[in-house]
Amino acid sequence: MSLPPLSLYVHIPWCVRKCPYCDFNSHAAPEHLPEDAYVQALLDDLDSELPLIQGRPLQSIFIGGGTPSLFSAQAIGQILQGVAARTPLADDIEITLEANPGTFELARFEGFRGAGVNRLSIGVQSFNAEHLKRLGRIHNPTEAFRAIEAAVALFPRVNIDLMHGLPGQDVEQALDDLRQALSLDPGHLSWYQLTIEPNTEFHARPPSLPLDEALWEIQEQGQALLEESGYRQYEISAYAKPGQQARHNLNYWQFGDYIGIGAGAHGKISRFDATGQLQIQRRHKQRQPKAYLDPARRLAGDESIALEDRAFEFMLNALRLSEGVASDLFKTRTGVSLSSVENLLQQARQRELLVNDTTRLAPTPLGRLFLNDLLSLFLN
Repeated sequence: MSLPPLSLYVHIPWCVRKCPYCDFNSHAAPEHLPEDAYVQALLDDLDSELPLIQGRPLQSIFIGGGTPSLFSAQAIGQILQGVAARTPLADDIEITLEANPGTFELARFEGFRGAGVNRLSIGVQSFNAEHLKRLGRIHNPTEAFRAIEAAVALFPRVNIDLMHGLPGQDVEQALDDLRQALSLDPGHLSWYQLTIEPNTEFHARPPSLPLDEALWEIQEQGQALLEESGYRQYEISAYAKPGQQARHNLNYWQFGDYIGIGAGAHGKISRFDATGQLQIQRRHKQRQPKAYLDPARRLAGDESIALEDRAFEFMLNALRLSEGVASDLFKTRTGVSLSSVENLLQQARQRELLVNDTTRLAPTPLGRLFLNDLLSLFLN
């Protein structure tokens, strides 16, 4: 047995303003961002994680938020240089930065590319001005187009985040958003339905959303349009051209390891103990930026994943993938024998939720539609 691939997630928690649908750990930016102090805190945080990874190389880095593109290219460069000075990097490492079209400046994008970012993920959500306003976004359609065109010209890998099922949106408007995204020819699209999450403004004051019949039509016609345009759905809400899948996210879904640094960041690290048994730790950091900047308060939690919980945690990730994973990955990533859940696998196959193939763990088309029912089999 060997340890999984290792990634790094870096969280930058500030936005220009909080969107009403957002339940991520994001905070309205102060007038003066504490860039220098936060960059130093991130690198100190990474130093505290290094003993857990024992020199393993990073396969990917993802800088998310919040709105990481609020930070200067110099600050992003300092983070990446600091990471490279502390831990080995794979030769073909994927380095993703999330960007908001409302913070677009060509010189800033050029600076991010020069700092080493080779994949840009742009949070567009819609190309419709009225829908953007209802979502609380700070950009307009023209700014979205300009940002994406610049990104496609500068970066070898580009993702567009796009939502559907928006307040007041009809089927044709949702499909028009998708057509406009496709016209810009990104390598990757994250296309997902708006959901109302607890502790958001939309949860407190719910907007009027499209009916289920319209949502089904949007999903069905949208997936056909994506397929016709050369994008394959490889995960619930992820579509990519050949070779353009998000390596960082694939590592999550394949139950790989990742360090999490930054306010509210989470990590998962595997190691072998003295007896050769696989141990898996989850660690998370303080959510509030001010608390995170205090070294004594930075680590908010550190716990082991019990053997009896690993099957569910593995399936929760792996079964998001359209093609699933090879069956032998279960033992390699969890340290638990697949035979221990054989009766649950049989139940899933009998209900036609899991493919009838002992070499792969993959949902059927029915299983993808009723994924929660499939996952609930492994919950206990």
